Amino acid sequence: MNANVKRVIEESVASSYAGTRDFPTHVRAVAGQGVESYRVDFREHVSTYFLQNGESHTVNLPSHPVAIADGFDEPAVVAAIRSIQQGQIEYPEFIDRILRAGCVGYIVWLAGRHVAYFGRRGETHIEPFPSQPS
Repeated sequence: MNANVKRVIEESVASSYAGTRDFPTHVRAVAGQGVESYRVDFREHVSTYFLQNGESHTVNLPSHPVAIADGFDEPAVVAAIRSIQQGQIEYPEFIDRILRAGCVGYIVWLAGRHVAYFGRRGETHIEPFPSQPS
């Protein structure tokens, strides 16, 4: 994989975890490098970015002080999503909240314009990307 593509992905992930980059900016940055989807796994502390050309790049993520809850609390996941969409919280707090809600990871489908959040027992919440202004 091209070193510049790796650099852009890694810098965007680091900025997101620092709370200085929002989701739309992150999506634009990685999509501009040919990423079609990415998977975040909180149990393995990794995020893997999948490019349209079949290549992938895995980034190690920082561990979180918050343990993943046993049960999947979908309303709490949705509440965290709404809070971050409305700019009330940044990504680090979003992660804490979805971990407390039992989210073990998620997949962002850029072309499909949605995110699938997962619980320990295969529970799933599908969140469409917010509508784009016309």
